[in-house]
Amino acid sequence: MRAPMHGYILIAEDDNDINRMLSELLSMNGYSVVSAFSGTEALIHIKNRPPAAVILDLMLPGMSGEEVLGRIKEQSPRSVVIVASAREDTATRISLLRAGADDYLVKPFDTEELLARLEAVLRRSSAQEGDPLQKRVLRYKDIVMYPADFSAFVGGEELSLTRREYLILELLMRNPGKVFTKSNIFESVWNEEFLGEDNAVNVHISNIRQKLSRVHPGESYIQTVWGIGFKMK
Repeated sequence: MRAPMHGYILIAEDDNDINRMLSELLSMNGYSVVSAFSGTEALIHIKNRPPAAVILDLMLPGMSGEEVLGRIKEQSPRSVVIVASAREDTATRISLLRAGADDYLVKPFDTEELLARLEAVLRRSSAQEGDPLQKRVLRYKDIVMYPADFSAFVGGEELSLTRREYLILELLMRNPGKVFTKSNIFESVWNEEFLGEDNAVNVHISNIRQKLSRVHPGESYIQTVWGIGFKMK
């Protein structure tokens, strides 16, 4: 599978050998590739031209991978991010996935697995962008969402949402009368089976509420239906 013609793959990796190996691997498999060797350099590329995907090392000089991930999701929420790190503890992986990473690979990783995971996240992203419903403008109270370019406004002021925050709010706004369980939301947005104990949905709902409240503190938008889930209020 090739990356979309309008996109490229950004490799944010400070190890010269690994960066070169990944660049050659992806180029041989039909992808357009740009290399960055620090977080600052990666963000410059993203600002100039958002990539289809980023392969992000956590141990970057000058700016941590976690900070770069947050900045990517603010500047380019449609770019998918695969974190590649030698850190294999579960807490780190969960924290990064909740922060907006689309996948996580532990170094050293198999190159075929990297290609398969990259294809999977790009396929999910393309499917979401290709949905004919994406072309609709969504409105609820004073929230206006433009799914075609991943933008959202409250009272005329643009919201800064991560990719998953955007997808959760979009899901609720497409069906404002429907109550979504945490399982519904998790499986729709994360594209994974909900195992019941994950608190990621609550954290993301809380973040969305805080961002809406900062713009319009006197209004309530998302209702908790106790024992069931969430809906637009």
